[in-house]
Amino acid sequence: MSLIDITALNRSFGIPGQLDFREAPEGLALAKISNAYAEATVYLQGAHLTEWTPHGQAPVLWLSARAVYAKAKAIRGGVPICWPWFGAHPDNPGLPAHGVARTSVWQVTGSGGREDGSTWLAFCLPPSDLSLWPHTTPVEIRLTVGKSLEIELSTRNLGGEPVVIGQALHAYFHVGDVRQARILGLDGCPYVDKTDGGRRKTQAGPLSIAAEVDRIYLDSRADCLIEDPVLGRRIRIRKTGSASTIVWNPWAGKSAQLADLGPDAYLRMVCVESSNADEDRVSLAPGAEHRLSVSYGVEEMEG
Repeated sequence: MSLIDITALNRSFGIPGQLDFREAPEGLALAKISNAYAEATVYLQGAHLTEWTPHGQAPVLWLSARAVYAKAKAIRGGVPICWPWFGAHPDNPGLPAHGVARTSVWQVTGSGGREDGSTWLAFCLPPSDLSLWPHTTPVEIRLTVGKSLEIELSTRNLGGEPVVIGQALHAYFHVGDVRQARILGLDGCPYVDKTDGGRRKTQAGPLSIAAEVDRIYLDSRADCLIEDPVLGRRIRIRKTGSASTIVWNPWAGKSAQLADLGPDAYLRMVCVESSNADEDRVSLAPGAEHRLSVSYGVEEMEG
């Protein structure tokens, strides 16, 4: 049974016909959004969006059929939040990969419906979950489900010294066949190729995936588009406050090492992550605030 008071959440933040909170397996809790535009699911652990399905569309986000739902365990798929560092901790590799946000239970702070029929839901990370992070940097996230999906991750520095943070909205996108998909918007960007010893390279033209890909594209601020001829659509990723883009697909070899991924699942997903990583990490001055905002939309492919 969930330790979260579902009744109290629904009383304070539920919206009849649009938003309700429910118990989930293994003591977890989730919010379900259903409005005129789409269906969405958000787990309170990690403030983790696992579903966004516009009406009449295949799911836009990919969620592993083998995902594990357990306390302090990251869910494979959807949009995990990596914060306040991306990947291994820069100074202490013994700390959790990708930070503390994606496995902490976030507090619901607000919800509402907009005049256009979209629905928003806001969370903050409790200070008690920041024991591994010795800085006073409150972090909040707001999700808006409508014709597009909007996510805003904001961090404030209330301390007296500058703080450097790394972060990513680690979005897994559902594609019909990744071998036939292309990613546009990265042409000319330098990138760190983590499958080739971290060598620096430069993207030339659209990105096609035919092997393991693990890249940090630096100085990447333009829209990215995932062209998916199998599903006949393009997913547009528009962002602000993000200077880098991470593209990841584990391919067959690494997939076999990930128990929560499943065989051949890599063919139906690709991660295109809006981030501030590597040399694009953010330095927050005392009293400053940083906002990483993304908007995901679905477009029909031309022709």
